[in-house]
Amino acid sequence: MILRDPKTVLILFISFFLVCCKTKSREIKIVKGGNYELKISNDQKAVLILFPCFPCDIENTKTEAKFLKGIEKEGVTTLLLNHNQKLYLTESEKIEYAKKLNDIFGENKIEKKNIYIGGFSSGGNVSVVLSNFLLKTKNTIQPKGVFVVDSPLDLEKLYGNAKEDIKRNRDKDAIEEGLFIVDLLDNEFGELSKNRKKYEEFSPYLISSNSTSNIYYLKDIKTRFYFELDLKDKFKETGRKYKDLNAYHLERANKALQSLGSKKSETIITKNRGYRANGDRNTHSWNIVERQSLLRWINE
Repeated sequence: MILRDPKTVLILFISFFLVCCKTKSREIKIVKGGNYELKISNDQKAVLILFPCFPCDIENTKTEAKFLKGIEKEGVTTLLLNHNQKLYLTESEKIEYAKKLNDIFGENKIEKKNIYIGGFSSGGNVSVVLSNFLLKTKNTIQPKGVFVVDSPLDLEKLYGNAKEDIKRNRDKDAIEEGLFIVDLLDNEFGELSKNRKKYEEFSPYLISSNSTSNIYYLKDIKTRFYFELDLKDKFKETGRKYKDLNAYHLERANKALQSLGSKKSETIITKNRGYRANGDRNTHSWNIVERQSLLRWINE
């Protein structure tokens, strides 16, 4: 059929144009930089910045953090970072990371509103100290909330627990990890008994002295500490008890923030969510973060 009516042709053309534009507007813009991947929501309501675990990277975060799937369609712009192998940040690193974030936001014209920062394991440590720094220095990037997933916030406890794992000699993986941690912290700070002040200075939170300098400014924003307990299996495999787990660090940090006056700090204790993407049971995983609960927390 040949359309001869100019008005009909014009209407069809406009309809086609509008459909094409609407489809294009729904597409998620993806920007990949040297150490980051940005997915920009076309209806941005919040920004979620994520740091990976110690040996992990962006691809690992995308694979393991199942709550990320399609989250941009919920109005959440995501910024995944490759900055890993950090249990803490020096002052110069805090300045460097803050500048990097501002550069990414500026270059991609991301609105600096409703910003949330999170991290898994050591990435949670980075999230905490960086968020505290951004708030303390009144940076143009002001996190509205921060969450950590099974993170070893207390480096003194981390060191002591590693020594105990080696001494127990019960689990091969725990022993190997313990040897790695002791060697790492010995090289960076020196032996614990002679260099306790350094552990206090750089730990996101230190239980023994209730050192809150690296979490103090979080008292004014929303904080979540995620962990999942599986004490029977942990004790059977490694001999670890509750106070030997990252969960203990997080519980104490939460109480410290509440003591500072925080009304928005909470622990999220999950059940039967600790599984890796390959199906292996592991409570130390991104997957303990439940998507809908996270979205409600971000949007409230």
